Amino acid sequence: MVGIVVVFDFDRTIIDGDSNKWVVTEMGLTELFQKVRHTIPWDSVMSRMMEELHTKGKTADEIAECLKRAPLHPRITAAIKSAHALGCDLRILSNGLQFFVETILKHHGILGCFSEINTNPTFVDEEGRLTILPYHDFTSSPHGCNLCRSNMCKGLVIERIQASTSDNGKKRFFYLGDGNGDFCPSLKLKEGDHVMPRMNFPLWKRICSSPTVIKAEVHAWSDGEELERVLLHLINTISVEENNIDISSTSQLNSSDCNSQTSPGSTNEAFPHTLPVPH
Repeated sequence: MVGIVVVFDFDRTIIDGDSNKWVVTEMGLTELFQKVRHTIPWDSVMSRMMEELHTKGKTADEIAECLKRAPLHPRITAAIKSAHALGCDLRILSNGLQFFVETILKHHGILGCFSEINTNPTFVDEEGRLTILPYHDFTSSPHGCNLCRSNMCKGLVIERIQASTSDNGKKRFFYLGDGNGDFCPSLKLKEGDHVMPRMNFPLWKRICSSPTVIKAEVHAWSDGEELERVLLHLINTISVEENNIDISSTSQLNSSDCNSQTSPGSTNEAFPHTLPVPH
């Protein structure tokens, strides 16, 4: 299944909520968060939250313990492990924070399933403060996309992933997401790719309002069980389809090699293609 690349958003896709807001709520920062959330860029908001936690004496380890309690549906964990076991190339594309994403994935035993995590970099400085950097430096080199937040254009990241995997043959891309920021990368998908928006969330609503701009097939999901069912069904469908093509090609080659032994009038019947999955 080396021909499939599955790219996951993180917040409200892999985990059921938002990891940033989870920390804000669980660690008593709601009031400050509400004051600053609309006054500065998103990564700056979270930097301000981390500064406040440091002022209160909260350590990175305490933040990590808080993150480990964030809800993650067990069927999503199972879906990720199954897709990885089937040979899919799994990646994350999130406008979250590296420390948050990696802490949660490691806690649930699935960090090693992903070949790449694209998110806003973080590090713990010499004073023990969790420090955040934007994925795209919007002060020195703004990305110029009006669909995305200033600190990350997911469409640009998807294009880089597409280019980096093109040398290894044709790839089928899956993109799973929920928010407005997931619309831009969905536009970068091609025919034969699949986009899986979470039902009744902003990405799903935008696709429903502008369905003709999306080239990929659309498959909605609502919860962890449905994500697992839809994703694995699509992966297995593609696997069967590819195997049928391989068998058909081999059958035709063998027929050609043994043409002198084939009785007149015999025909080679092509293998049927898998029926398309209903949206």
